[in-house]
Amino acid sequence: MDRTMIELFAGVGGFRLGLEKNGWETVWANQYEPSTKAQHAYDIYVERFGKKGASNKDIKEVDIKKDIPDYTLLVGGFPCQDYSVARTKAEGIVGKKGVLWWSIHEILKNKKPPFALLENVDRLIKSPAKQRGRDFGVMLRTVSELGYALEWRVINAANYGLAQRRRRVFLFLSHKSTKYYKNLHMNQSKKIVEDIGFFSDQFPIDKKNNSHEKRQSKANLFESPLDDLVKVSDNFSHWFWNSGIMKNGKVFTKQLEPMYETPVPLKKILDKEIPEKYFIDNDSSKLARFKHMKGAKKEARVNVDGYKYFYSEGSMSFPDALDKPARTILTSESSVNRSTHVIKDPNTKRLRLLTPRECERINHFNDDWTKHANVSDKRRYFLMGNALVVGLIERMALTLNKIVDNE
Repeated sequence: MDRTMIELFAGVGGFRLGLEKNGWETVWANQYEPSTKAQHAYDIYVERFGKKGASNKDIKEVDIKKDIPDYTLLVGGFPCQDYSVARTKAEGIVGKKGVLWWSIHEILKNKKPPFALLENVDRLIKSPAKQRGRDFGVMLRTVSELGYALEWRVINAANYGLAQRRRRVFLFLSHKSTKYYKNLHMNQSKKIVEDIGFFSDQFPIDKKNNSHEKRQSKANLFESPLDDLVKVSDNFSHWFWNSGIMKNGKVFTKQLEPMYETPVPLKKILDKEIPEKYFIDNDSSKLARFKHMKGAKKEARVNVDGYKYFYSEGSMSFPDALDKPARTILTSESSVNRSTHVIKDPNTKRLRLLTPRECERINHFNDDWTKHANVSDKRRYFLMGNALVVGLIERMALTLNKIVDNE
């Protein structure tokens, strides 16, 4: 089995960068931003990787059989949306219009790749609030119907030695035609999750702190009254823990504690020569706004119905600690925002923002990866807020290589 892949919702190529460093070949990639005329992420992508196999078409308009070549692994980071489904008049089943999961589903259905590796925000396994776990349940049921087993793990990059406290859920799918899938079905789910599954090698757990049996559960996505996908969408609710497996519609999930590795502190990735535009201590108004946003507060507010209430939140470190890994980089990093990093520059002792290059380092990208003639600093921050931590993908690539070589 060859090491070929396609990358969906590619952004600036985080999956590709991590996998190609470990011998993978990207045969097709798709990146399209529907909300803007400018296609900054795509422009950066083709500048770094070339135009061969790169698509800038709306994924819903891609001709799957014609445009997408055969491959071994599908990868992508996709939006967390409403995955509920409904029955049409013709008794068909459709998901909500515009939900991009269904584009992935169609590609899996038509191309039947042996493996897939996907990334999302960790609230995917909890959504929606009023029917906890429904969206993930719908996803698990659909991939099971396509012949896949699915393993998941919520991973905080800083727990495994990297420079950012970024928590994301990763999903690994294996098709029933593979040796890997068959091996899963020869082992108990608990053993897979704790000892031998996709994430166990590169992301080891602290077994001494994982014996609490109350933080685990089981579910069957084909058990009555979950007779079809609409009934799953209407009725299913479950508490999914941070790790688990689904095979043949049967789910085992458990809360796991990582075997912590010492993370990279923020001070280790900082540049020494910083342009003046990133310093904020010469703007008293901006500085005052940052102090207010990051401070503790209890404010009287009125909701849309005229109901008066108090909004409270605790204080944040100001400036950010340099001896800890960065907090999660968000798309709003360039703005005066509670979540924006403000640091005391070690060389000048002045307050400043992180630079786009430093944000790239925090996500384990090469320096100036997003630097492009048509891309502003503000957009570079935005792109890093949407990116994943490449260092995690590099580690997953090592496991993928073993799996594929064994096929």
